[in-house]
Amino acid sequence: MQRAELDAYLEQYLEVAKFRDYCPNGLQVEGRVSVDRLVTGVTASVALLEAAIAARADAVLVHHGYFWRGEDARIVGTRRRRIGLLMAHDISLYAFHLPLDAHREVGNNVSLARILGFTIAGRFGEQELGLFGELDHSMTLGGLAGRVAERLNRDPLVIGDSSRPVTRIAWCTGAAQSYFEDAVRLGVDTYLTGEVSEQTVHLARESGVTFIAAGHHATERYGVEALGTHLATRFDIEHRFIDIDNPV
Repeated sequence: MQRAELDAYLEQYLEVAKFRDYCPNGLQVEGRVSVDRLVTGVTASVALLEAAIAARADAVLVHHGYFWRGEDARIVGTRRRRIGLLMAHDISLYAFHLPLDAHREVGNNVSLARILGFTIAGRFGEQELGLFGELDHSMTLGGLAGRVAERLNRDPLVIGDSSRPVTRIAWCTGAAQSYFEDAVRLGVDTYLTGEVSEQTVHLARESGVTFIAAGHHATERYGVEALGTHLATRFDIEHRFIDIDNPV
């Protein structure tokens, strides 16, 4: 397919214009004009790019790309190596940050809900990125932590009494610990995100709402893979999701 067709479809499908973000969403590095092999991954690291080159990808699509607000804009050091790999092999780089978190079909938050067995009741937080709802059946916090560990292949950090029942839950993938106070106001039993901050522990203890940090990378693997699968089906192109392990 022609890259321009893919560009236009992604812009419309992910509703990019709706979001205020910290980076440019869409095509970040221009490669060849056609896309027949697509590689997806969480972050456009050197390891992912080298794996994409080995897979003979025409384009790479990630959640965490480049050109973040406040970064040093010079193309030197690691940035030069990453962009140099893309340009030397004529590979396009697409990145979608908040639009991929929020998408109602393939987004990180709806995809995590499918993985962990959450039903969605509504949205909350800035730009309505967070979701809240219920578990498929009531369980203790310890039981939920065990499910997270099993399905995400990562032991979560849990702040709360493991014997406490959990039914209502709110969640937002990645580094969304700042949404915890919004989640507390919803009256949920538990809030789940990727990362944790020092003050989060105190808020969990004082509010009585338990907190789960399940890993930034671990909670954001599923949206980008789902988007790649959607594109492969719609445009009849090859797609491969490559997971570069990250303990954070």
